[in-house]
Amino acid sequence: MRSIVRRALAVLAGLLALLTAVSAVPASATPPPLTVSTDKGLVTGASTGGVEKFLGIPYAAPPVGSRRWQPPAPASPWTGARSATTYGPHCLQGANGAASGMSEDCLYLNVFTPARRANRPLPVLFWIHGGGFSSGSGDIDGSQMARTQNVVVVSINYRLGVFGFLALPGLSGRGAGDYGLLDQEAALRWTRRNIGAFGGDPRRVTIAGLSAGGHSVCALLASPPARGLFAGAIIQSGGCPSHTVAQAVSRGRSYAAAAGCSDPPAGVPCLRAKPAGELLAAGSGFVGGIVTGPLPVAGVPELPLAPAAAVRSGRYAKVPLLIGSTRDEVRQWSLPFAKATKDQYERAVRLEFGEQAGAVLAHYPYDAYGGSYAATYAISSLWNDSSVFYGLGGCRYQNLTARFAARQPRTYLYEFDDPHPPVSGPPGFDAGAPHASDQAYVWPSSASRLLTPEQQRLSKEIVSYWGSFVNKGNPATPGLAAWPPYRAGTYMSLLPGGGSRALPSGEFAARHQCAFWNSIGYDWLTTDPGSLAAQVGVPA
Repeated sequence: MRSIVRRALAVLAGLLALLTAVSAVPASATPPPLTVSTDKGLVTGASTGGVEKFLGIPYAAPPVGSRRWQPPAPASPWTGARSATTYGPHCLQGANGAASGMSEDCLYLNVFTPARRANRPLPVLFWIHGGGFSSGSGDIDGSQMARTQNVVVVSINYRLGVFGFLALPGLSGRGAGDYGLLDQEAALRWTRRNIGAFGGDPRRVTIAGLSAGGHSVCALLASPPARGLFAGAIIQSGGCPSHTVAQAVSRGRSYAAAAGCSDPPAGVPCLRAKPAGELLAAGSGFVGGIVTGPLPVAGVPELPLAPAAAVRSGRYAKVPLLIGSTRDEVRQWSLPFAKATKDQYERAVRLEFGEQAGAVLAHYPYDAYGGSYAATYAISSLWNDSSVFYGLGGCRYQNLTARFAARQPRTYLYEFDDPHPPVSGPPGFDAGAPHASDQAYVWPSSASRLLTPEQQRLSKEIVSYWGSFVNKGNPATPGLAAWPPYRAGTYMSLLPGGGSRALPSGEFAARHQCAFWNSIGYDWLTTDPGSLAAQVGVPA
């Protein structure tokens, strides 16, 4: 009996020692690092809130020195484990891109993956940021999407402005004018090779982007080298615009002259020899404005057809597509007309629409819009409905969706209709649901903290719809409003407080006066709002 008691006491003493040792570990102890093997070396990330984050992973070689204005080259291998706990530098942008946090060495991506994963590989959401191909970065937080929707999120940087979209004869043997697009494709190839190590399925990648990111998605759909790199697509407030080679080269020559390198034989070496800061300082004209900035260049091997022409002809990747816009895409961009009189508003419409101006003014009379911002509301309404900003929103956006749906049954259209998302504006101005106001509903940000409980509910719904689409090529989600495909004659109106619902596509057409706009001929706007307002004498 005594031996049994002695053994029991020994076991108890061991348990007490173990408990003491465990309790001695601080509650705030740093979790062990997470190490994953990529094709170039080991990367070490961190686990936070049920999500594993790997930030700032190089997917291509630094595009510096002789690699400036060249297609992306493979990254060099590294030895040991590379820390992947901070975002990589933003690609150079603005007039002072040499500021902290920006670099010409910027081709990095980020991976967010659920800490607890099923035994099967997870689908992947590949995010391309917006910013007019001149600004922005991949520094989103993909944690909520990864954790709640059980998907792997990849976000990327790509070259911007003159570094990503300059076209000049002799600049490079391949990719001139489309370096930023080729960066995106290089990041997709990195994802194809490596995402399995992070729990992702390389065969189930959905490309997605907002604004210029949405334009990029359409260009990737039309790009032969990108075929097979993705299985689905999401276009948020983006269209299918592009420049011709002639347009891009003309812009490139104007830029070279502004940079002091206009002499044809020596122009390219002159540009290559310039410091990045000088190239940025000379780029204000190249960056342009809302409708005069850089775009992907069509008519080259990387993009043989203009994306819009590819969609019309059916020569694009026919994957499931989720596409949509905000209800008031261009309202904030119309603020240069805040002080416009009725006469100035009507003169601007005549300058833009010529012989069609009388009919346009009959449908959008100045007197129908009250308050001190009457001209802004009037011109933004007709601009939004007519889709003259690169085809964003309105009637031509609906027509674009119909073309996609004609060849791909799993095409889904939405309109973000929250009447008061958290956006800023001058006193007394109703911004409505302007361009990119849905960003805070998809990805956490500082603006997300300003959402009301009703808007937070809408945010959760949008994340669920997007997650369902990434998982199965269909946004239908149990417990939420049904979302039929566009072929069923419906689109989804996304509203806060549980108000989201599928509506007849004819209601979208009526809301944007599409019977009128589809009956007349007109072009995209080619003058930025501020310049057009100045032409008709509106005070700044």
